[in-house]
Amino acid sequence: MGSLTTSLHNGTHADAPLHVVESGASAGALPLGAFMGPAVVLDAPEALELSGSALESVVPEGDRVLLRWGREDHRSFPDRVEPVPPAWIRRLAGRGVPLLGTDAPSVDAVDSRELPAHHACVEAGIQILENLVLDHVDPGRYELRALPLRIRAADAAPVRAVLIEGDHGPEDGPGGGR
Repeated sequence: MGSLTTSLHNGTHADAPLHVVESGASAGALPLGAFMGPAVVLDAPEALELSGSALESVVPEGDRVLLRWGREDHRSFPDRVEPVPPAWIRRLAGRGVPLLGTDAPSVDAVDSRELPAHHACVEAGIQILENLVLDHVDPGRYELRALPLRIRAADAAPVRAVLIEGDHGPEDGPGGGR
C-alpha cells in the first residue's frame, strides 16, 4: 500500500471558497463545469492592463482565463507573487468568466492577510486554479480540463490540468493535448 501526505495547496490546485470564507463551499462542492471548457492563456502582467474593448477582444464571453507569469521553478515557493487586482477580477466577471487560473502559487501576494483577489473571485463566483505549469504553453485559446479531487470539507483540492490545442468553436472538437 502506498500513501500520500501533502498540503492541499501544493502543486496545481483549486481553491474552494472555504479557503477564505468560513461558510464558503468546500472543495467537494466545487462546480465541475467551471473547470472544463474554452480557456484563453494570457501573458501577465500585460493582461492585467486590459479593460473595455481591449479585454473583450482577447477574452471571449464565458472563457476561462489563465495568467502566465513565466514561472519556471515550481519546486520552491517564490518570495514575491504579483497579486491580481480585484477590479480586474470584477471585469472578468462582467465577461462571464467562470474560472481564473495562474502559474503563480496564489492570485494574491504571498504576504497578504486579507486575500483581496481570493475574496473578489468568491464574490464574483469565479473559481480559482493556482500553480499551473504553463512553461511551454503559448498565449492563445485552448480547451481546459482541470477537475479538482472531490475532497469533502477541504479548502482546496489537487488538480491535474490539461490544455487541449485546436479551434474551439461550438462545432469543432479538441485537437492535440499539452
